[in-house]
Amino acid sequence: MGSNPINLVFRFGLEIAALTAFGFWGWNQADGWLKYILALGIPLLASVLWGIFAVPDDPSRSGKAPFPVPGIIRLALESVFFIFACLAFIQKGMPVIGYLLGFLVILHYGLSFDRIQWLLNQK
Repeated sequence: MGSNPINLVFRFGLEIAALTAFGFWGWNQADGWLKYILALGIPLLASVLWGIFAVPDDPSRSGKAPFPVPGIIRLALESVFFIFACLAFIQKGMPVIGYLLGFLVILHYGLSFDRIQWLLNQK
């Protein structure tokens, strides 16, 4: 499975956009000091989950898997991550950005068909 460097950069940009959505959503959920905790904590939690649950030897990542999971679980985690990011933008009154992010995620996965197939074959 070849991982195109341009597509990897594209995915990294999508990940940053998703983390931004989580922070934006958290910021708007509370007032006072709690908004700071949510704006930093939600993206931090999401990035930790993104980083530790991995398929061993995934060439599109470091190959390391602190908590190894089957490919279908990793794909589900990624899907939930991006769906929540899109919904965060939509729920906070930025539907164009939410739908655009969703479209770009679908485009990325369309360009990553070989990775999806590889993930689905990993038990």
